[in-house]
Amino acid sequence: MTKELEELNHKTTEPGFYDDIEKSKDILQRSKRIQSKLDRYSKFKHQIEDLDILNSLGQEENDASVIEDIRKGLDSLIKSVEAFRLEILLNGEYDINNAILTLHAGSGGTEAMDWCEMLLRMYMRWCESNGYNAKIVDIVPGDVAGIKRVSFFVEGEYAYGYLKAEMGVHRLVRISPFDSSGRRHTSFASLEVMPEISEDLQVDIRPEDLRVDTYRSSGAGGQHINKTDSAVRITHIPTGVVVSCQTERSQFQNKDTAMKMLMSRLVALKKQENKDRIEDLKGVQMEITWGSQIRSYVFCPYTLVKDHRTGYEMGDVQAVMDGELDGFIHAYLSENSQ
Repeated sequence: MTKELEELNHKTTEPGFYDDIEKSKDILQRSKRIQSKLDRYSKFKHQIEDLDILNSLGQEENDASVIEDIRKGLDSLIKSVEAFRLEILLNGEYDINNAILTLHAGSGGTEAMDWCEMLLRMYMRWCESNGYNAKIVDIVPGDVAGIKRVSFFVEGEYAYGYLKAEMGVHRLVRISPFDSSGRRHTSFASLEVMPEISEDLQVDIRPEDLRVDTYRSSGAGGQHINKTDSAVRITHIPTGVVVSCQTERSQFQNKDTAMKMLMSRLVALKKQENKDRIEDLKGVQMEITWGSQIRSYVFCPYTLVKDHRTGYEMGDVQAVMDGELDGFIHAYLSENSQ
């Protein structure tokens, strides 16, 4: 990284560096990110040196009271270094970007819609505890309870890099509160995770391929959101991809947000299917049912959350539902990062 930083800094001194605004912007941003990593690495080295000095002083003065201070310092350092190690592994093209998440209720009726709402709370709690800003942009409530579908933006560095580990079908096993007989139910919900694509990335979306519909919002938002046709739904006709936004204050803002979502989804789809042209794509629908889950959340007859891809598991299911997902995310990234 030190060598790359020197090369980037040399480029900034070359004549005509700022002639290409986009290229110079990318170089400066890359330089800033590398410098930040090097600064953190240097900070870790100094922390180790400080702990080593404290350890030596404690031994010289036969002072056992420093042991607890050293232990706390080491625990904090290990946690920070592990997070830093994973961040370095996040070297995908869009890993540093914001993320767009969409939850869909699957098999299980009202129970699945309630499960969808539980997952929304779980991810909101994870975002809050990790310093990310999460904002709901579209929500379709369930007929009786819960949520049929919800889309939300997660803003912050490496939001996509971390949350891509959560993409897939999530399975719930519990005694249903909606079953008067107290029987055990299995429900499913899927999570789609896409990077937010910057506006300067050119994606050829032809206006004639879009159908734009407006409607009254169904989510929370007060009098304004319920009395005007401000919500926007955009359908990309060639692929069948549908996006919608209803939580902004105006139809224009909702359309702008929906277009960002559409652009991100088409770019992700193009990359997934390795197609050069948007018009060569076909919409893909994930099966949200048995056999396709990435993770199971068992509330009864025992408590366990297990990721079927990595084998990582936790017995404290409530802690997981409160947003304690780092263990699952780290296990996935450790196995799948380049």
